[in-house]
Amino acid sequence: MNKTVPELANRWLKRTPETLTELERQVLQSAIDRKLVSQNLNDRLAGLQDAGDRIADAIARIGGSWTFILSFIAFLIFWIGANWWLLGQKSFDPYPFIFLNLVLSMIAALQAPVIMMSQNRQAARDRIDATHDYEVNLKAEIEIMALHEKLDELRHSQIIGMRDEIAQIAEQLKRIDERLTPQTSSP
Repeated sequence: MNKTVPELANRWLKRTPETLTELERQVLQSAIDRKLVSQNLNDRLAGLQDAGDRIADAIARIGGSWTFILSFIAFLIFWIGANWWLLGQKSFDPYPFIFLNLVLSMIAALQAPVIMMSQNRQAARDRIDATHDYEVNLKAEIEIMALHEKLDELRHSQIIGMRDEIAQIAEQLKRIDERLTPQTSSP
């Protein structure tokens, strides 16, 4: 049962081969070759990250956690308390805490682009994941269609076989009836 990509495109996708995307063409070819299309993308994508990517992801992971938020709130409370209460008149950053504002502004100015870099990489990864999911789903759909086709062929051959058997049984019944009919009418 040799099948080609154009034949399968017409039969299962109801499209001409010229309108297929490269991904759809690859999926149809993998169905013909009986090859898997699913793979673990995490392993492949992890090897593509450089040190800067890993650092940006770590900063985004830490900066977006409740642990960081709560510890930063504790740091702010400590900073304000130390400058306002403990050091009294000789505080190194008196109210309105200009140095603290400068530090917070610098952290925000550096943290925001790093988090955006991480989010951009995550969005690209999500697009790759979505493409891979489409590929796997299309392959599963094609395999299901192939199974339906095989079941239909099997059912059709069984029906033809049963029709032939019924014809044979009918012929046998006709012969039996012909043998019995002359014997019952002669007495």
